[in-house]
Amino acid sequence: MENFVKHFIRASLVWLGVGVLLGVSMVLFPAQALVYRAAHMHANLLGFVSMMIFGVAYHVLPRFAGHPLYSRRAAALHVVAANAGLALMVAGWIVRVHAADVGAVMLPAGALASAAGAFLFIANIWRTLSGAPATSRLEAARAVR
Repeated sequence: MENFVKHFIRASLVWLGVGVLLGVSMVLFPAQALVYRAAHMHANLLGFVSMMIFGVAYHVLPRFAGHPLYSRRAAALHVVAANAGLALMVAGWIVRVHAADVGAVMLPAGALASAAGAFLFIANIWRTLSGAPATSRLEAARAVR
């Protein structure tokens, strides 16, 4: 299993933990539910669900398609962009209640990083499914096993 696949799956588990902790905090401190709701939702949906989908997709789709992944570099960059972006967004949702100016910077920065990661995924998987040649000889040598 490729490292970026492991990183996505491990990240999904971390985000599940974050989402559960935010959910528990909303139950224990109902007055804070409005503060944590968006962060809780993003941690669970973009964090746990999306990261798990990305990891599993990067592992199985090239095999199903019978083509090597178009770019392992793009996949590795995707891990960083997706997780950094989501961390900024989750923190931004929480921080904006206490420091609106800081949260107002964190949220769009995180959203842009997350979106960039998603578009890397789209392009990479699209090219993989199309059978485009891998971006380097090394990547081509690591063809679908």
